[in-house]
Amino acid sequence: MITIVNIGMNHETAPVDLRELVAFESHNTDEVMSAIRGIEDIREFLILSTCNRIEILFTTDKEKQATESVIEFLCRFSGIQREKLAPTLYVYENEEAIRHIFRVGASLDSMIVGEPQILGQVKDAYRTAVQRKSSSVILNRLMHKTFSLAKKIRTQTDIAGSPVSISFAAVELAKKIFGDLQGKEALLIGAGEMAELAATYLLSNRVAKILVTNRTFSRAVEVADRFHGTAISFDEIGDQLREVDIVITSTASPEPIITLGQVKDAMRSRKNRSLFFIDIAVPRDVEPHVNRIENVFVYDIDDLKGIVDSNIGKRKTEAVKAERLVDEEVIKFIHWVKTLEVVPTIAALQDKCETIRKSELKKTLSSLAGLSPQQKKDLENLTLSITKKILNKPILFLKRKEDKESRNLYLDITRKLFDLDSNNEDLESK
Repeated sequence: MITIVNIGMNHETAPVDLRELVAFESHNTDEVMSAIRGIEDIREFLILSTCNRIEILFTTDKEKQATESVIEFLCRFSGIQREKLAPTLYVYENEEAIRHIFRVGASLDSMIVGEPQILGQVKDAYRTAVQRKSSSVILNRLMHKTFSLAKKIRTQTDIAGSPVSISFAAVELAKKIFGDLQGKEALLIGAGEMAELAATYLLSNRVAKILVTNRTFSRAVEVADRFHGTAISFDEIGDQLREVDIVITSTASPEPIITLGQVKDAMRSRKNRSLFFIDIAVPRDVEPHVNRIENVFVYDIDDLKGIVDSNIGKRKTEAVKAERLVDEEVIKFIHWVKTLEVVPTIAALQDKCETIRKSELKKTLSSLAGLSPQQKKDLENLTLSITKKILNKPILFLKRKEDKESRNLYLDITRKLFDLDSNNEDLESK
């Protein structure tokens, strides 16, 4: 009986320093693939290695031996003692292994539920398995189901619809203020990671222009070049407030950079055009009273955190719906796997009947020498049709047996009733 097994670790079971030791990099893919292929009890496999998880998914008919061999390999590869590594590993079999890979692909097992990167990483892992011919019937179907389920979950739930990063939430707020960011101009004050993320989201929403300023001007130039923007000096901030629509500020300054006086001066020449500030600095870069100016909107880190926390809650609610879709697909896949157990018996039954059909047809045709080619073809089709109709009900009956005990009983009866373990060559000679 084939067992599907998934052995791995993730951000919840192992610290990053340990995950780094176990992680498979692109330069050692051949070494890892060869080592796992060398485990004789493994039939199919694929490996998934990301910053947050390392997993080996495989099929075997000797799960205990194969599982032990994989854990031993991970210990050798990482150089970690078994007593330290084993407690960080999870081992899922059959239904739980199927559910786990479905949840991973749908981003239900990610650090941030709904993040899109993991599906691409799973696809890359499967692509490698296909290229190296380590994936076959079972894993091929399992992975294609994983991909289609992930798409279904993103279509039928809002699991990825609410922003859960500060920078993303900031840009989503800007969209609510302006309706559409196309053609708008943005100023980034500070050139750190949050500013870069914000620039990425702004560009994806088709802003017309991005200006970047930083106390270290060379850093402003570097970030501006990366996002096809323009670097400006700190001294130009006041002038640019008259032109831009969105200001995202994230410096480490101990004092406010945007003052009430600056914004008042800028608004006099803006002719009632709205000015939107997203202040994600701690301490704040924008003086608090700026928010009182008409047509000026200021949101700070606490406002954004509230949005992010609320959206995380929304994703969790949507995740409940997604888990139901996962459970449905697990049931269907388990049913399909169970039908594989009857395939050898069904194939043997079909082969035996086909051997008998051909043997008897050959005898009949030899005694009817006067038949035309069309008549011979008609007789061939007749025997094929009779054989197919006789086998139809028994095959359907065997496929529908889900209970293991009764399935094994009827498989055994079928093999004995039709003498399926005898040599078909004996039939041809009779």
